[in-house]
Amino acid sequence: MSRTARNPGWGRAPMALVDTHTHLQHPKFDGDRSAVLERALSVLDWLVVVGDDVASSRQGAALAGERVYATVGIHPHNADKANGESLEGIRELASLPGVVAIGEIGLDYHYDVSARDRQREIFRRQLEIAAEFKMPVVIHCREAESDLAAIVEPLHRELAGAVAHCFGGGPGFAEQCLVWDFHISFAGNVTFPRSVALREAARVVPLERLLIETDSPYLAPQPVRGRRCEPAFILHTAAFLANWRNVTLEELSKRTTENARRLFRL
Repeated sequence: MSRTARNPGWGRAPMALVDTHTHLQHPKFDGDRSAVLERALSVLDWLVVVGDDVASSRQGAALAGERVYATVGIHPHNADKANGESLEGIRELASLPGVVAIGEIGLDYHYDVSARDRQREIFRRQLEIAAEFKMPVVIHCREAESDLAAIVEPLHRELAGAVAHCFGGGPGFAEQCLVWDFHISFAGNVTFPRSVALREAARVVPLERLLIETDSPYLAPQPVRGRRCEPAFILHTAAFLANWRNVTLEELSKRTTENARRLFRL
């Protein structure tokens, strides 16, 4: 996909490592966004800035440029505020240079910020947009596996790829996502000492379906836990997963980057 380089050109990263999910447009980065991006691109090959409503999606798309890509979508927390105009805004943003997926979209029954029926409706309609544009989707699922499965099962063959982002389930749900041909992405919470089931899920995901992310500014990995997370911190998660999977950091970096390129068609 063509893109317009709107950012300065940093040097190449020392290894082929990417952050497939960061919210770099978040207000927590307003004071030092350029510095955070420079640190990120000193250790990463490229990264993906993810939207969660029309405004943040537009901001993310504006950051897209050399080695920076974007996704556009409405997060389940924002489903109650979404309407036809919002969905049309996502459809318009999907065609911008550097936009590589629809997301993040999905269901979140942990916080229930939006009504569950509205979450399901907005999720379905965005899956339809992704199918229309033949774009992959970035899926958020928290404590909503059964309802998500009911929506995805009849539609997954129409999708041009998907990632279960910041995976939070156990091995069983990971295996179901693999049946749907999803990629599965792990964030800093896989490094937390109590994340036993999550680490078991990370063990069953084949290397050819594995992705890594920061979900920054959230979920800083264990060595920097409690700090504002930023894309450069993905090195901690990558090193942890490489050790957990008994592969070298170089191999894990290479394979996850190849997977991300294939998913986002870069």
